[in-house]
Amino acid sequence: MQKYPPKDWLVGSSLPYNFSPGTIQMVLDQLSPNKVRICWESKKFEGHTEMVEPWYGTAYSVEKISDSIIQEWILSAPSENLHLRDSNIFIPTDLSLKDGHEKAKFPVLLRKSPYSTLWYKPDTMFSTPKAYVKINFNCPHANDSPEAEVLADIFTRLLMDYLNEYGKIYYSQVAGLYYGIHNTDSGFQVTLVGYNHKLRILLETVIEKIVNFNVKPDRFSVIKEMVTKEYQNYKFQQPYQQAMYYCSLILQDNTWPWMEQLEVLPHIEVEDLAKFTPMMLSRAFLECFIAGNIECNEAVSMIQHIEDVFFKGLNPICQPLFPSQHLTKRVVKLDRGMNYVYSKEGLNPNDEDSALVHYIQVHRDDFVMNVKLQLFALVAKQPAFHQLRSVEQLGYITVLTQRNDSGIRGVQVIIQSSVKGPQHIDTRVQFFLKMFESKLYEMTSDQFKSNVNALIDMKLEKHKNLRKEYGFYWREISDVALKFDRKEAEVAALRQLIQ
Repeated sequence: MQKYPPKDWLVGSSLPYNFSPGTIQMVLDQLSPNKVRICWESKKFEGHTEMVEPWYGTAYSVEKISDSIIQEWILSAPSENLHLRDSNIFIPTDLSLKDGHEKAKFPVLLRKSPYSTLWYKPDTMFSTPKAYVKINFNCPHANDSPEAEVLADIFTRLLMDYLNEYGKIYYSQVAGLYYGIHNTDSGFQVTLVGYNHKLRILLETVIEKIVNFNVKPDRFSVIKEMVTKEYQNYKFQQPYQQAMYYCSLILQDNTWPWMEQLEVLPHIEVEDLAKFTPMMLSRAFLECFIAGNIECNEAVSMIQHIEDVFFKGLNPICQPLFPSQHLTKRVVKLDRGMNYVYSKEGLNPNDEDSALVHYIQVHRDDFVMNVKLQLFALVAKQPAFHQLRSVEQLGYITVLTQRNDSGIRGVQVIIQSSVKGPQHIDTRVQFFLKMFESKLYEMTSDQFKSNVNALIDMKLEKHKNLRKEYGFYWREISDVALKFDRKEAEVAALRQLIQ
C-alpha cells in the first residue's frame, strides 16, 4: 500500500514496467562515493555510541565520512576480484509471439519415429512468449527390480544436484526458466518451462549433463543418505497415507514395496550406479510434448537433436525398444460383487490412530460413466463428511473422493480415527453408502439439475495458466488416453444425462 496508488493495490506487483533507459542511467549516475551511506552493525561498538533511537532504545552513532577518505576511495584502483558477472546467455531478447496460422485447438502428433513420439500444441489462449517441454524417458531397465528403482531415483537426484551447482543453470533460473528431472514408474522425466527464446539452450545443457553423467563419490554419499532417510521416514507417515500407499501397491502392476527398496539401499555403492546408468539408458523410448509460443519446426528440431545425441553415431548411448517393451500401465481388476480386505499393522508404534481406505472400482475410462461417477462424488462428498465426521465422529480426517489409476476410475472413502478401528469404520461406511443410495432416489428434479449444472460450470472453467493447460494435456498423453477434448465431451454427456 505504500508502493502503489489505491487503484493498483491488487495488481500492482503484477503490472509491467515501462522500459526507461534514461531513468536507469539517472540512478547509475547517482552511485558515487560522495553519496554513499554505510550501515555498520557490530557488538564491538557497545559502549562507544552517543545516541539512542526512541522506539526500541537501540544505541547508535552517526559519523560523517571525511573528504580525505572519500578521495582515497576514488583514487584507489578497483580490485581484480570486483567485476561484473558474465553476460546471461539465457535472458530472452526476442519476446515476439509466433505466427498463429498453424495453431490447433488440441495437441497433434507432429512426429513419430522408432525412437520417440512428439506431441505439439501451440499457444492459443495465453499469448505469452513462453513454452513448455516435457520429455518422458521410458527405460524398461529403470524399474525391473527394487534395486533398479532405487538407483534410478538416486540418478535423477544426482542430475538435479549437478545442474543446481552448475553456474550457467543458475543464470537460467534468473532469466525465468524452470527445469526439473525426476524418476517415474517407467524411467525418468525432464520438464522445462519458461521463455521460449532461450529454452533450446537450456534443453541442450540438460541433455549434455545426462549424456556426460558420472558419479561423484562425495555427492553420491550425500544423496544416498537423503534417500535413506526419506525411506526410513515412510513409517512415520500419517496412517491414512500409509493406507493409501498400500492400496496403490495392491492395484498397480510392477511396483515394489518401499521396505524392499530400503533393504537394498545400504548395499548400493558408487560402482553400482556407475554400472547401472549406461544399462538403464541402453534401451529407451522418448514420449515428448512441446507446447506454447513455439513453431512446429522448432519443436521437431529439438527432438531431432535429442535423438541424434542418444540414438545416432558410431557408439549410440541408446537403442530403440523392442516391440514387446512398449507396455502400458496395468491395474488389477477387482471382480464384480467381490469384497477384498487387506489389513496391515501401522508402522509407527507410537501412533495410536488407525485408518481405512474403502475403495470401489467402477469402470474403465468412458465419458458417460465418468460424469456419472463425478456427479456421485460431488453429491456424496458433503453428506459423507457430515454423517461420518460430524455426526458419528469416526475420525478427524474424513473424505470421499474419486480415484483414477491409469484410466481405471473408482471412488474411495478415506478415514483416519483415534477412537474406532478400521473394521468398525468400514461397517459404518457401508451403512452410509446404503443410506445415501435411498437419498439419491429421493432427490428432486431441481436438485438433480442444480448438481449437473454445478459440475458443468466446474468443467467449463478455463485453465489459469500455461502449466495448468498443458499439464492437463500431458496427463492424457502419459495415460495413453489421448482424449484431449475430454472436457467438452464430458460436458456434452452431462447435458444428455437424465435422472
